[in-house]
Amino acid sequence: MKKKKIPFRLVTSVLLSASAVLLIGSTVGSARAALTYYSENYGAQVTVSNIGVSLLENGETVSRRDYDQNGQWNESSGELLKHLQNETIVPGKEYQEALSVSNSGSIDSYVRVILTKSWLNPEDGETADTTLSPALIDLDFTQDSGWIVDEDASTAERTILYYSEILPAGDTTPALSDTIRIDPSVADKVEETVTIDENGYKTITFTYAYNGYTFQLDAEVHAVQTHNAQEAIKSAWGVDVEVDADGTLRLR
Repeated sequence: MKKKKIPFRLVTSVLLSASAVLLIGSTVGSARAALTYYSENYGAQVTVSNIGVSLLENGETVSRRDYDQNGQWNESSGELLKHLQNETIVPGKEYQEALSVSNSGSIDSYVRVILTKSWLNPEDGETADTTLSPALIDLDFTQDSGWIVDEDASTAERTILYYSEILPAGDTTPALSDTIRIDPSVADKVEETVTIDENGYKTITFTYAYNGYTFQLDAEVHAVQTHNAQEAIKSAWGVDVEVDADGTLRLR
C-alpha cells in the first residue's frame, strides 16, 4: 500500500523580507543630546561666562550650550539620527554617523562624551527593552583620533570616551565615530512556529525578535576647564587622570 504523503508548505519569503528591512513601518529612534559643564569648584580661577561646547553630527551642530556675558545660558537642543528617520534600516549596512565636539566658548577645555544605546519597545516606541542586546547597535569608533574609551566604566549599553588633548577655544575634535549599523546577527534571534491546517498542510513561520523595534542613541557632552585639570576632573567626573606636561590626558 502506498503511503499517503503529507502536504508540506514552507512560508518564509515574506517574513524574511520583513526581517531584512528590520524597522519597516517605523522610524529610527532619536535622542536629545544633553550638554553639561563643570567649573563650580574652580570658579575663582576661570571665567565661567566664557565656557561653551557643542555636539556635532556629520559636521552639523546638533546641540550647543554657551554661557554669555550676561550670565545666561544660550542653548539649543536637537536630536541625533534625524537623517535616518526616513530610512529603512537594513542589518549589516553602514550609515554615516560622525560625532564630534566643538569648543564654542572662549576658554580651553577638556571634554568627554557619554553614549547610551538602547532598543525601544514597538508597542509604545518609548520604553527601553532591556531583553534585547544594545551591543547589536554597532557604532564604529575611529582609531588614532585622540579619543580614549574608558573600558572599565563602559558597558554594552553605555560607552564613555575622553578626548585626550586640550580642546582650544573655537576648535573641533576629530570625529569619535564614523558609521553606525545594526549587526546582521540580529536575524539569529528567531522563534519557529509550526501549524497544520485541516487539509494537512504544514506551515512554518519565523518570528524575528527585533522585527518592528527601533533603536536609540543618546549623547552627553561634559566639559571642564584646563586649570588644575587633575583635581577639576576628579571633582567633576569622579575619575583619576594623569596630565602630561604637554596637556595630554591619560586615564589611570
